[in-house]
Amino acid sequence: MPISRSLFCLAVTVVLSVSSCLTASAQQKTIVETAVGAGNFTTLVTAVKAAGLVDALNGAGPLTVFAPTDDAFAKLDPALLQSLLQPENKAKLAAILTYHVVPGRVSAADAYDLRSATSLQGQRLNLDFQAASPMINESKLVATDIGCTNGVIHVIDTVMLPALDTIPATAANAGTFNTLVAAVGAADLGGVLSGPGPFTVFAPTDDAFAALPPGTVDSLLLPENKQKLIDVLKYHVVSGRVYDNDAVKAGNAATLLGPSVSIKFSAAGVMINESKVIAKNIDASNGVIHVIDQVLLPVAGGNAGAVGAANAMSPVNAMSLISGAIDQGAPIFNAGHHGQCGQLYSSTMNQLLSSGIAGCDSSTMSMIESTLSSAGQIQSDTDRAWALRRGLDSVYMRLSQMQ
Repeated sequence: MPISRSLFCLAVTVVLSVSSCLTASAQQKTIVETAVGAGNFTTLVTAVKAAGLVDALNGAGPLTVFAPTDDAFAKLDPALLQSLLQPENKAKLAAILTYHVVPGRVSAADAYDLRSATSLQGQRLNLDFQAASPMINESKLVATDIGCTNGVIHVIDTVMLPALDTIPATAANAGTFNTLVAAVGAADLGGVLSGPGPFTVFAPTDDAFAALPPGTVDSLLLPENKQKLIDVLKYHVVSGRVYDNDAVKAGNAATLLGPSVSIKFSAAGVMINESKVIAKNIDASNGVIHVIDQVLLPVAGGNAGAVGAANAMSPVNAMSLISGAIDQGAPIFNAGHHGQCGQLYSSTMNQLLSSGIAGCDSSTMSMIESTLSSAGQIQSDTDRAWALRRGLDSVYMRLSQMQ
């Protein structure tokens, strides 16, 4: 039975009174210092050091950390834990740990009415603080609101594992996207969709491809029709990690091809153009997948349903792409993940370059190329991210002058 906000706050108070010594001393310590001093986060601290995240979690923040106890880590397969602590698995370990961190200082009272929160890793955490036993994903909350100088810690009883497979691997493992996987391979897009992204993919099932007119799939898979196939697939991909509620609020989304798809909620459910979303919010390490029941076909020359290729992105969509990247990148940068922020900005500029921008002069495109080239020579993650951000700001300003 759900508990009321007043009872929840009372429960939090009781938990905190038991941990009063920890809470009082934590006020003068950073998140890492607090975890070290507590004594029951030994494995977490070891993992943070192995992942190279000490500086990030000691930074200005603020950050909210859902901290697994030593007992929580003990629930993991010991072989898995030892593997994650090896140097060659540093990136995977960092992804798991940043999945436990949310930008900003989110108290238990703040989280009471929330249903989800986006982690630093990028994937979404499901929150249910109104339950009799408050939960984050499948992990129980066992202590809350441990204040630190640069954020707040909430203690959980189970280590949370994000999706670690890329979008193509996730689709291949599902077993119901064989045609899509084959098409991605024929179009040589596997490398792109396995890259850092993040991407949102509207994935047609095998049945969706089978519903196309006879011979359509076979024709698209012919080498001479490779560009048409690329166009069709790029029309199913949106930049960024867009979950269903955000997608419906937006109403439309610019695809990697350039033209936008419409997104609406109807009596039939969430619709992408005329295709129904039959499964949603399937996380991958580099994005999210929504399963659809029809193949989306881009419009060419105003003829709906034709497989075509208006490749250039509109200036409005390009500006939306840039502003979305900056909105996502700024908190990542502020949390100390400068390299990850730079990857996001670089991916955005590469997308602008590969798609093209309708009506854009050659000097703007050359500026994008030169920004990417010069940023690639910068060794510092911080300086590289700033160089790319300045480049995006300049492109946005030029595009706004076109309107």
